[in-house]
Amino acid sequence: MDLSAGESIIYQGHPSWRSTLGLYIKGLFLCAILGAIAAGVSRIVEDEVKMAWVVVVFLVSFLLVVLFGYLKRIGTQYTITTRRLHIRRGILNRATEETRVERIQNANTTQSFLERVLRVGTVDFDVASDERAGLFKFQGVESPQEVVRAVDRAMTGEARSGGDPAAPATGV
Repeated sequence: MDLSAGESIIYQGHPSWRSTLGLYIKGLFLCAILGAIAAGVSRIVEDEVKMAWVVVVFLVSFLLVVLFGYLKRIGTQYTITTRRLHIRRGILNRATEETRVERIQNANTTQSFLERVLRVGTVDFDVASDERAGLFKFQGVESPQEVVRAVDRAMTGEARSGGDPAAPATGV
């Protein structure tokens, strides 16, 4: 992200690794199903279950799930500057969303029970005259309240004036 003159980063981070646990759990079930399919195919082809086939299919599919989750996580970056909120998604294909701090009307956090246990959540920003209401979100962030405080600092100008000793903050 290119910063303009006088603009500084208050918060920068990715979704937490804990926010991808649901993906990994679903992936484990998918890997088990693929392993069962491999067992069935080996039984049909070889007249016995070849455990080597099952293990290879399970491990390869599990590695693909882990790689997908990791790439999805590191391919998403959230940035709050003294002037803008910026979301960048993707590694090969890029999609960016950006809004000016002055356009933010509300910042709402949501956390399910599991997200509270994992200490992650979603910060949903209400943006003035935004046709895509509810779509500007920082999802799966660690300490969503810290993100809201960073937006508050950007909106009040504390980060520009040096009034907040904790700025700049980063989260991963």
